[in-house]
Amino acid sequence: MQEKHVFEYAVIRVVPRVEREEFINAGVILYCRQQRFLKAMIRLNEGRYHCFSPEIGAEEIKRYLKTFEDISEGNRDGGPIAELDIASRFRWLTAMRSTMVQSSRVHPGLCSDAEAALKKLFEQLVL
Repeated sequence: MQEKHVFEYAVIRVVPRVEREEFINAGVILYCRQQRFLKAMIRLNEGRYHCFSPEIGAEEIKRYLKTFEDISEGNRDGGPIAELDIASRFRWLTAMRSTMVQSSRVHPGLCSDAEAALKKLFEQLVL
């Protein structure tokens, strides 16, 4: 039997008009310390997005979402935050903020394969 590891995840949300508190799930970010794993999976449903906010282009939002991926992967395109250790990057990405791209509260879980857990959560919560 494979050993189970604790992981933490948050849903990445697009909030076109913060004052209305309406959001669209656009991704999931998952962190597992024991597996040294941090990754974000992103997909913006442009049709849904345009129903909420036709005045702000989806391309701009996609650039913000790409930054989440870059930081989680430690890519240089993510700027100085991407150079932090994995735990610090996860905490920074999941910090509460009132911007157009934000995350849900952090939730825990158990897994033996962090990549598989991320894919399952992404399918359940975003697709």
